[in-house]
Amino acid sequence: MGAQLRSQHSGARRMAGLLLAAALAAACAPAAAMAQTQLAEASVNGRPYDPLERANRGVYGFSMGLDHAVLSPIAHGYMAAAPKPLRNRVSAFVYNLSEPGTVINDGLQGHPRRATRAAGRFVLNSTVGLLGLFDVAARAGIPAHDADFGQTLGRYGFQAGPYLYVPVIGPLDLRDGLGRVVDTVTDPVSLFTGGIGTAFGATRTGLNALDTRVQTDGAFRALEDATDPYATARSAYTQHRVFVVQQATGEVSDLPDFDAPPAAGTPSNPPPPSSPEPSHP
Repeated sequence: MGAQLRSQHSGARRMAGLLLAAALAAACAPAAAMAQTQLAEASVNGRPYDPLERANRGVYGFSMGLDHAVLSPIAHGYMAAAPKPLRNRVSAFVYNLSEPGTVINDGLQGHPRRATRAAGRFVLNSTVGLLGLFDVAARAGIPAHDADFGQTLGRYGFQAGPYLYVPVIGPLDLRDGLGRVVDTVTDPVSLFTGGIGTAFGATRTGLNALDTRVQTDGAFRALEDATDPYATARSAYTQHRVFVVQQATGEVSDLPDFDAPPAAGTPSNPPPPSSPEPSHP
């Protein structure tokens, strides 16, 4: 009799647990469905999905303060001290080191021709172009293009996830944050040279950050004139990443020139040098 009562009580507890779980699931379903809808709209239309906006705005303000106090003076001092031809050489050198990562992601995206072009650029610029100091590949009719693992994930349907503003790094979404980590730990140049802990790795990281800040200086100035700088940077970043993924899927061929700054950060793929290359000495 006692065993029967215990069995009945146990069954009742299990039933109550199931009912409670069902009630919780029913209560959470609308919010989950709404979040899923917002995620899908953000991925397809470039509409920012920013559930952490208050925290993100705080980080954005801190990053802009850091930029005004430290990075902007360094960048402007560099622009004043280094002539543009020298800065072009730095840009070309830094960008050339990102080409192997582009080759890998082009291959993962199923674009063998693009991967071959990126590999050809790297070989040509690393040899004839004197370790990438000169973009001779562009003059030979092989234009630069970028590919990263965040783009690769988007190519296969991974949604962007929530927008994040990360200290020092700048704007990201969850998908591209994961992509940034993968690109960093699998970067062929970094693996070959021993990583950021070496003198070469530290120098590369510093030059990358400096060159990125110089190339986005105009965008920083434009943000200062915006009514809502945070929203402007967020919109530009989100739309740019949508177009980047659409390029990988073949929906678009040419990317608009979105030039929103990555804030006080160092992207895994620096922008290609935009100025014309002087003749090879």
